[in-house]
Amino acid sequence: MTQSSSEPSEPSETLTLTPANTWQNFKRLLTYAKPYKLGFIAAIIGMLGYAAIDVYFLSKLEPLIDEGLKGTNPEFMKWAPIFVVVAFIIRGCFHFVATYCLGWVGNHVVNDLRQKLFEHIMRMPVAFHDKESTGSLISKLTFDTEQVLNSVSKSILTIVQQSAFVIGLLGLMFYKSWQLSVIFLLITPIIAVIVVMVSKRFRQVSKKIQGAMGEVTTAAEQTFNGHKVVLTFDGQQRESERFSQINKHNRQQRMKLLATKAASVPIIQIIASFALAFVFYAVTSETLKESISPGIFVSIITYMVMLLRPLKLLTNVNSEFQRGMAASVSIFAVLDQNKEQDNGTKEIVRAKGQLDFNQVDFAYEGADKLALHNVNLSLAPGETLALVGRSGSGKSTASALLLRFYDASAGEILIDGVNINQYKLKDLRNQFAYVSQQVVLFNDTLAKNIAYGKPDASESDIIAAAKSAHVMEFAQNMEQGIHTNIGENGALLSGGQRQRVAIARALLCDAPFLILDEATSALDTESERHIQDALQTLQKNRTSIVIAHRLSTIENADKIVVMDQGEIIEQGDHQSLLAKNGAYAQLHNFQFDS
Repeated sequence: MTQSSSEPSEPSETLTLTPANTWQNFKRLLTYAKPYKLGFIAAIIGMLGYAAIDVYFLSKLEPLIDEGLKGTNPEFMKWAPIFVVVAFIIRGCFHFVATYCLGWVGNHVVNDLRQKLFEHIMRMPVAFHDKESTGSLISKLTFDTEQVLNSVSKSILTIVQQSAFVIGLLGLMFYKSWQLSVIFLLITPIIAVIVVMVSKRFRQVSKKIQGAMGEVTTAAEQTFNGHKVVLTFDGQQRESERFSQINKHNRQQRMKLLATKAASVPIIQIIASFALAFVFYAVTSETLKESISPGIFVSIITYMVMLLRPLKLLTNVNSEFQRGMAASVSIFAVLDQNKEQDNGTKEIVRAKGQLDFNQVDFAYEGADKLALHNVNLSLAPGETLALVGRSGSGKSTASALLLRFYDASAGEILIDGVNINQYKLKDLRNQFAYVSQQVVLFNDTLAKNIAYGKPDASESDIIAAAKSAHVMEFAQNMEQGIHTNIGENGALLSGGQRQRVAIARALLCDAPFLILDEATSALDTESERHIQDALQTLQKNRTSIVIAHRLSTIENADKIVVMDQGEIIEQGDHQSLLAKNGAYAQLHNFQFDS
């Protein structure tokens, strides 16, 4: 995973969000709402009904003044109280329908989007995860999807409801007095220009906020995961300062958004006030004074004042909408990347165990130097191959190619005489059991961790594998035996116990190939003895690839390959390599003389 720098930085990927792209992304987002279109239609009806009731209520302002308050129509004032209560009951029902239905649609959309994003990330190639930090991906899965929820629900609710209200009020204004209303329309182009400028600023800042939140998540995750290391090396202050800078960068981006939002609203309202002032001036003219009744004048003024609030809401919601669109761009950027390619068509149930590397080259993406060069080796069914050499010599890279975490740049790898690229990925990986020094366990029961590679295994099979791997020796002392929850990454277990669980998992898989990547490294003598016993059981009738630093653990291997800088410099069995007095003999002498 990539490491976060101590200084906050801009997101590495620049995403230009033009108005066209905003619309395209919004349409793409709406495709996720198609299964819930009935709820969306109900929400639209609720929003339009809510706005219509408000407009209809305000339309009665003129007769209230000219007929009701003047006493020319007593019946009007008689029914007015009932009208008010009924109108607000209907208005409340429309508001509930709009808010609930849109929230229902929004939450379903985000649920589906989050699920799709999670599944897509899980199916991305290993090279993608090498470049992307876990914190950044978690931020996209949590923070960015929540921003999209605001875009789908809150923003659309305000946009549709308030836009309908504005259109209704403008219609009323022109119906009552087109002369006064046209004055208000003169400011529309100016407001439109301001909204476009503010939208552009919102998009830019929102994009930076996405990156800043990813940095916060990454920094926190790395520090919490490495908590013991931080304590050991007295790094609390350094980590605090590093997080403070990243946190400060996040705050600065949010304040930029807040400043833009805070400035845009009063500017638009000040411009609107000029139109309102001009209406006051125009109504004093002789031409308009006679044709406009007090009711119409008060109504027009009220409508103009009432327009200020929806204009404010529409300006403010623009920031929410643009933030949601920036988040959707961040999510779609991941979804648009190609998943791990599986071009294999050949099925394989259980391999015989023959393995061949023929002139294999491999270079990591962006690297100038080959990690593996001209690797040739052959392994018969049931044989054990040991890979030894200094760190970085290519041992683990070779095992990663077997599982097709990466594809060879040149040459070919064969299983039972067939190029592994021809096998279906799922079938290929089912042929391997893998045990490494860095055991990965899940926050679940001991039994489910053992059965992770074979979830349909019976309890008797799980217990048999646990016994063979010496897991039952400590499992029977646990409160619930193998059904005890072992905590995050096996926090309740020691290093040796975690290794035994990994071996039990491999045993239960019963795969024809076994990869042991420094499985006994850094263990105490007693733990290593138990694990060596378990490994001997595991290696029976399997073709094994053992990556080891301790040469004492691979002396009985059928073939030993010494690697250096991605190339094979020696291969043979233990005795023949010692007799050569070459690189292997030097490694052997160094370990046993010391």
